[in-house]
Amino acid sequence: MIFIHLFITFFKIGLFGFGGGYAMLSMIQGEVVTRHAWITAQEFTDIVAISQMTPGPIGINSATYIGYTATGSVWGSALATFALVLPSFIVMLILFRFFMKYHDNPHVKDTFATLRPAVIGLIASAALILMTAENFGSPSADDSQFLYSILIFAVVFIANFVFKINAILLIVLAGTAGYILY
Repeated sequence: MIFIHLFITFFKIGLFGFGGGYAMLSMIQGEVVTRHAWITAQEFTDIVAISQMTPGPIGINSATYIGYTATGSVWGSALATFALVLPSFIVMLILFRFFMKYHDNPHVKDTFATLRPAVIGLIASAALILMTAENFGSPSADDSQFLYSILIFAVVFIANFVFKINAILLIVLAGTAGYILY
């Protein structure tokens, strides 16, 4: 029965998760942590971190890890991944035919221009969802952990946004800093 729920859940996320993996994170968290309680918030945070470090899209990696965690089998991983990708595959086939026929139409161009701010909002929402006490600590629980977390976040943000330092290098450096500081 869990396989059916897993398929429906990730099919729905894949169908309505516009904007890619980061935009899907809030939907995935809402379904697998809050609604179905297949994993805890801490496990979700760990899965997101692992999904960012492994090759491939974060949404697909998250579905794979969550499918395995929820079912305890590789079949759960494969099913969750397939269910997440299937709607995109179907929609892309349909849109490709439509877009090739009407790509110069001003209404089509306006529609795509309107979708861009919505996607940015979904990505910002995913970032805000991950800014929790599980990820940053809490000043009331441990002042030093909270300050180190904020410091690492600020340094990585500035290094990536301002100086355009490679994200993989920043992940390695942040992990090293976290290991040394904690």
